[in-house]
Amino acid sequence: MATVLAVDLGGTKTALARVDEHGAMHDTQTLPAARSLEGSVAQIAGACDGALAVGIIVPGIFTPSTGNAWCPNLWGMDEVPLLPALRDRLPVAVFVDSDRAGYVLGEAWLGAARGLRHVVFVSIGTGIGVGILSDGVVVRGAGGIAGATGWFALTPEWKAEYREAGCWETEASGPGVARACRLPDARAVVAAARSGDRTALDALERAAGFTGMGVANLISALNPEAVVLGGGLLVGAGDLMLDRIRREVPRWAQPIAAARCRIELTQLGESAGLLGAARLALSGTEENARERTKTHGNARERTKTFLNLEPL
Repeated sequence: MATVLAVDLGGTKTALARVDEHGAMHDTQTLPAARSLEGSVAQIAGACDGALAVGIIVPGIFTPSTGNAWCPNLWGMDEVPLLPALRDRLPVAVFVDSDRAGYVLGEAWLGAARGLRHVVFVSIGTGIGVGILSDGVVVRGAGGIAGATGWFALTPEWKAEYREAGCWETEASGPGVARACRLPDARAVVAAARSGDRTALDALERAAGFTGMGVANLISALNPEAVVLGGGLLVGAGDLMLDRIRREVPRWAQPIAAARCRIELTQLGESAGLLGAARLALSGTEENARERTKTHGNARERTKTFLNLEPL
């Protein structure tokens, strides 16, 4: 069975899976995150035998023009030459993007936005970031930074904390709700809320209010067909927050765009990243096949037999 290797490099863990053209995942494994570029590359190299290609998503900024990645929660504050290091070690084609891009690709392929071409994925966990699909193309920006929406200004009242992570992220991320409740992490907040704790419920309600404003701004600016909500906090507490988010959007968003946009919770959960990484590899391999067609005749058709994908 032909598969690609999908890799989701996270701040605390590395998730890997073999994925076929239909999105079926096989041999899924989770490893502790390596804290060096060399260690992460070694994890990937150890799992890629027999894969057609490798798709990798990273928790930060990936710059396609250089192949460098900036992932402070993983490898520190310096950019690292990720793609060159991978190409030196791996015997197959490698495709890299941000985790934001991976999430939106996964949901548009097999999740809550399946088949749509204008999609925004809002990830709320330790941080807040957004994957943007516009007419089937991932929006990355001039330097790979598009989607850093944790920096959205959602109130005119400045706080010093906004300098470090931005307004939306400070007020509505997992660490933000944990600080509001004086609890160790977002999981503890969600557990307390489900037991009826008023402080925890209020913190989630407030975070949902900020998130509704952020989603409204995205809808007004990008006019998507769907906004998909995911990430650790929303996977755990989405049912407690979704109604408030949906109520806020019509108050703040361009009304026609808001009326035409669905707001849904992720259907893929923590698998969104792996499926997005797989889609990245499958689509990249198909694109390479198109290029080879110019000089190698029916190479595209041979690859199409396996991929059977519509272009993004």
